[in-house]
Amino acid sequence: MLTPVHPQVVVSKCLGFAACRYNGQVIPDPFVEQLRPFVDFLPVCPEVEIGLGVPRPPIRVIQRDGERRLVQPETGRDVTEAMQSFSASFLAGLPAVDGFILKNRSPSCGIKDVKLYADTASESPVGKGPGLFGQAVLEHFGHLAVEDEGRLTNLVLRDHFLTKLFTLARFRRAKAAGTMDELVRFHTEHKLLLMAYNQSRLQAMGRVAANPARRPAAEVFTDYERLLWEALARPPRRTAGINVLMHAMGYFSARLTPAEKALFLDTLERYRARRVPLSTPVYILRSWIARFEEPYLARQVFFEPYPIALASPADSGKDREVE
Repeated sequence: MLTPVHPQVVVSKCLGFAACRYNGQVIPDPFVEQLRPFVDFLPVCPEVEIGLGVPRPPIRVIQRDGERRLVQPETGRDVTEAMQSFSASFLAGLPAVDGFILKNRSPSCGIKDVKLYADTASESPVGKGPGLFGQAVLEHFGHLAVEDEGRLTNLVLRDHFLTKLFTLARFRRAKAAGTMDELVRFHTEHKLLLMAYNQSRLQAMGRVAANPARRPAAEVFTDYERLLWEALARPPRRTAGINVLMHAMGYFSARLTPAEKALFLDTLERYRARRVPLSTPVYILRSWIARFEEPYLARQVFFEPYPIALASPADSGKDREVE
């Protein structure tokens, strides 16, 4: 069993930590609540940090002539520079973190779907984009696990977020140890996971971890980390996951009955057709790992990339799957 890790996660403070929304409300989020025992949260409310009170008149993002400004329509106050300054200083002063969960549609924290207006009086938006703090997060930490709580209601995005978050936390721990043995161990334990995400990056990471030139460990970790960010940039394709499952089945093929093989292959077809989640064929393989005591597969993160208590079949139904 792998040693558990506690990822460090920056979170919008209004998501269950404080009543700091513009209307004085707090917004408990079920997923954030579920995560509390497994991560260390660093809550922040950028709007309160720049001196806007609670409650407060709403702010909005104004876009004109290619420039985005953060303005409070009721007062005419422009807080663009204040938000940019806070964002820069706060992000620069963070300890090592593994991810962010930010409030969706927030003109400060939003990362994708913030309404953009032509002026303070417009009733209809002219487009959508990130908020000012959210944009700064993406610019400086876009390689980490960054999502908003709205998108995390989607099963595929949530699974990807959790997998990336806990993988980056495990790598951070290996990097802190700083030895080549730790890097090789990390790479070995994550081989099937990385195979599912990006086979070409997996091969490149293997070459780096082998370190034939005997470079200093710090240099090797740096190169490996960049490749890890690239490998985890997007959710894995369903077909890639099936290939990994078939690869793992090969460890047991000679010891399975025809009926067991048929059941597993039928389950894979059901997964391919989106009739069952990935956890269904994975659980079958996990039962074989326990039954046949297969040590290599037993240490593969692919079969439990994050705490099983965080796994949930709940899904928003929005089609955000990578094909």
